[in-house]
Amino acid sequence: MALTGTRHEPPADAPATAPAARGKLTPYWLLLPGILWLLVFFAAPLVYQASTSVQTGSLEEGFRVTWHLATYWDALTEYYPQFLRSVAYAATATVLCLALGYPLAYLIAFRAGRWRNVLMVLVIAPFFTSFLIRTLAWKTILSDGGPVVSALGALHVLDLTDALGVTEGQRVLATPLAVVCGLTYNFLPFMILPLYTSLERIDPRLHEAAGDLYARPLTTFRKVTFPLSMPGVVAGTLLTFIPATGDYINAELLGSTDQKMIGNVIQSQFLRVLDYPTAAALSFLLMAAILAMVTLYIRKSGTEDLV
Repeated sequence: MALTGTRHEPPADAPATAPAARGKLTPYWLLLPGILWLLVFFAAPLVYQASTSVQTGSLEEGFRVTWHLATYWDALTEYYPQFLRSVAYAATATVLCLALGYPLAYLIAFRAGRWRNVLMVLVIAPFFTSFLIRTLAWKTILSDGGPVVSALGALHVLDLTDALGVTEGQRVLATPLAVVCGLTYNFLPFMILPLYTSLERIDPRLHEAAGDLYARPLTTFRKVTFPLSMPGVVAGTLLTFIPATGDYINAELLGSTDQKMIGNVIQSQFLRVLDYPTAAALSFLLMAAILAMVTLYIRKSGTEDLV
């Protein structure tokens, strides 16, 4: 007599096992620390600043929310020169960083050979020094009577820059040129690193193929290298322009009252004048202006898929 075994199958509508459920939630648990960080250190201060920007009062009497939106218009009409100056300085520094950083990134990616790591260390070496100390060093470099100013004066370069209005009185310090030089130096690594990353990913065989098709080096760069490096160009310009627009250290140490940027105004309103609503309104106006310019730039460059 044969015994037949019976197999009990779980019902079709049985709930998923606990390990499977936990596996589906794992990505969300991994995102939780980042989400909490953004909520505590970005979203909450942003809401607080938004509330501060529509308050009225004084430090002695206290501030209270009155939804005084005219603060935004008053701040913009009073400090629009600093807004325009910040955009002009940041845009100039970004263009200079691109002009200086692209050849260097190209050299490291395609021509450095065994010196590649050494050059990369030299690029990131300034990060080992405080931003403030680096800017103070430029104050010494560009000081009156220093070797740089003396050389520029001997070459009559300062005559040209004085005529252009970027220097004044045969001196560089406390002029727009000094502020732009400081911005360019301090943010140059932020341009080089994305450019190098983008260029390093380009397959060298594409250059060989272009040469086999009788393309000249300039044509190869224009048709192959530069289009393929556009993600690095976009990332580098954004990483340079955005922090340079809100920077205030370079204008504070290397410029004068005529070179104050919007970051200097916000810092002064917060810490000296103690006009918190105006400072908060200026911060939101700066953020909105940068967001609008970045969005327009990304659309015009055709790289919406990068962000």
